[in-house]
Amino acid sequence: MNTINFGCSIAPTNAAAVLGIEVWIDDQKLFDQDHVQEHHQISTDLSDDEGEHELRLVLKNKLSEHTEVDADNNIVSDARISVSDIEFDGISLTHLVPALAKYQHNFNGSGEPIVDEFYGELGCNGTVSLKFTTPIYLWLLENM
Repeated sequence: MNTINFGCSIAPTNAAAVLGIEVWIDDQKLFDQDHVQEHHQISTDLSDDEGEHELRLVLKNKLSEHTEVDADNNIVSDARISVSDIEFDGISLTHLVPALAKYQHNFNGSGEPIVDEFYGELGCNGTVSLKFTTPIYLWLLENM
């Protein structure tokens, strides 16, 4: 069986804020922490056999207290979780993620559900989904 390596980095923008994240590929939970206080490197090998897959990043525990706004309702500070260095076999997906990943959230209950683009930070409880196929190098060729 041929395998590929998936990797990414997780870090809080405010370690004091109790924000959590789950990282999944298909039905395999790779990471689950209710309070991310430091940088974490996530890495796993998965089969490169032909198939359809989904990477999911799930932000949890975000509260309105984690966001400070001024009198005009402009965000002054906010707690988020940064997800960077998303890659397969050392090949960065930095330029692909904004175009292909979808971020579903509802502004932590203060708005209607939306599907947004993902630029590397989760600031609302919700799920980022990136669908991909294997063999991974075929998918990369089709999407780069």
